Amino acid sequence: QVQLVESGGDLVQAGGSLRLSCAASGNIFSINDMGWYRQAPGKQRELVASISHGGITNYADSVKGRFTVSRDNAKNTVYLQMNGLKPEDTAVYYCYANVAYSRYSYPRDYWGQGTAVTVSS
Repeated sequence: QVQLVESGGDLVQAGGSLRLSCAASGNIFSINDMGWYRQAPGKQRELVASISHGGITNYADSVKGRFTVSRDNAKNTVYLQMNGLKPEDTAVYYCYANVAYSRYSYPRDYWGQGTAVTVSS
């Protein structure tokens, strides 16, 4: 089994910054993509940013230039640095990791429990 534990969510004023962290632990052989989704009240969950094992990144248009995703493969941890926060960034942020538990297993996605980010205007 694999567990993802997130931290860093908080209440912040518009224009402020936050850094989210997500550490994966458990039965891990390798991790492919890691990243972050978010879900605002009444809206569908959307991809915010992802990063491959080799460091290739992908961002939603709404966060490009403001958010930066990074990872530490030695620590099985993914980060999301959020700058220039806007009220529309308010959501619960979920991390995910695409994990294989052995050399021969088919990788699957695991999810964190979510961390709340609230941006006040």
